[in-house]
Amino acid sequence: MQARISCVRVKYLFLTWLTVLVGSWVIYVQYSSYTELCRGHQCKNAICDKYKRGIIDGSACVGLCDKETLYMGRCLSTSPNNQIYTGSWGDHDGIIRCKLGEVAHYELGEEPEPRKEVPVFDTPTRGTSVEKFREMVFNHLKSKLGEQANLASLVTHILSVADGNRDGRVSLPEARSMWALLQMDEVLLGLLLQDRGHTPHLLGFCGDMYMTERVHSGPLYGLSLPWPLAHWLPTGLQRTMDQWFTPSWPRKAKISMGLLELVEDIFHGTYGSFLICDMNAAIFGYTDRYELRLMDNRAVISEEQFGQKMKTLKCQTDLDCVYGADCVSSCDAVEKKCKEEPLKPNLAKACSVLKDYLLRGAPSGLREELERQLYACMALRGSAQMDMEHSLILNNLKALLWRQISHTKDS
Repeated sequence: MQARISCVRVKYLFLTWLTVLVGSWVIYVQYSSYTELCRGHQCKNAICDKYKRGIIDGSACVGLCDKETLYMGRCLSTSPNNQIYTGSWGDHDGIIRCKLGEVAHYELGEEPEPRKEVPVFDTPTRGTSVEKFREMVFNHLKSKLGEQANLASLVTHILSVADGNRDGRVSLPEARSMWALLQMDEVLLGLLLQDRGHTPHLLGFCGDMYMTERVHSGPLYGLSLPWPLAHWLPTGLQRTMDQWFTPSWPRKAKISMGLLELVEDIFHGTYGSFLICDMNAAIFGYTDRYELRLMDNRAVISEEQFGQKMKTLKCQTDLDCVYGADCVSSCDAVEKKCKEEPLKPNLAKACSVLKDYLLRGAPSGLREELERQLYACMALRGSAQMDMEHSLILNNLKALLWRQISHTKDS
């Protein structure tokens, strides 16, 4: 009997030791992963050091570095080089983004190598006039957007944003911050679309760290399931679960109209045409007033840039002519080069995203016509001759949805 009790005690001690060991290992792995991904303090220290040395300046620098009224909250980073945090600045809740230089990896027990910083704040150089900087911004925009009639007014708008302290002039440190921001396509696109209300508003910046309005509801629909569960659940059941936590149908219709208006605004818009190259529910969110917001501007590229990238690609089939997740052009079988025109317009991809979202819970008297129009929309292909059909389908869809919600409080 005594031997049996001793055996049980040994087993209990072993299991306790094993539990502590495994638990400690899990905590260590989680902590290591967090410290590798979440380096907000390094971002702040690097930015504030350059601000205090007079290298950079911007509307958020005082709050971040002097008064400390701009706080970083929860870490959302998925890459060590791209820091993303929730943030608070006075009455504003937002998302703070900051780029770090290359983070070197090292083995346990070794001293970490110094972080390799990218010199992003050396342009414009000392002695550059405001007119010269205006010309630099104009040429940069022209390279991104092509020849556009309204580039001069866009440059004026960007210079007004660069004037962070609102003293009526752009200083050299402010110019350096804005130039660094303009190298990021997602910031440039946010400035292009901000007045249309499709992207989160830029609240402030300091160097290449910037804060945008926080969109509290996102993604558009869908649940983020743990990968083992996502792997084993049937696709049909996953699609059904995706729709469980969506708003009422009139509110979904209002959000959908926001997506259609976004597509309309970037199709032959004020500053040319743009393509959304990863059209999925995860890149969209909506406000508490059910207004759509494009949450990830990195999925968007101008048609000018898309054409330039396609021209450099050799191909055997259309599958060789892909940019991003779903921007595809056709392969010229004779030249063995990718053509510059996209095969599928934004509207067709937007309707694919909206199909299940809108048809589920749609009023019975509307469902058949809505389904017909959505499938006609999904069948669109890109070409200059399709512009008229594109506009017709877009306007018909917006009119159909508007008739259903115009008399409700959700409109």
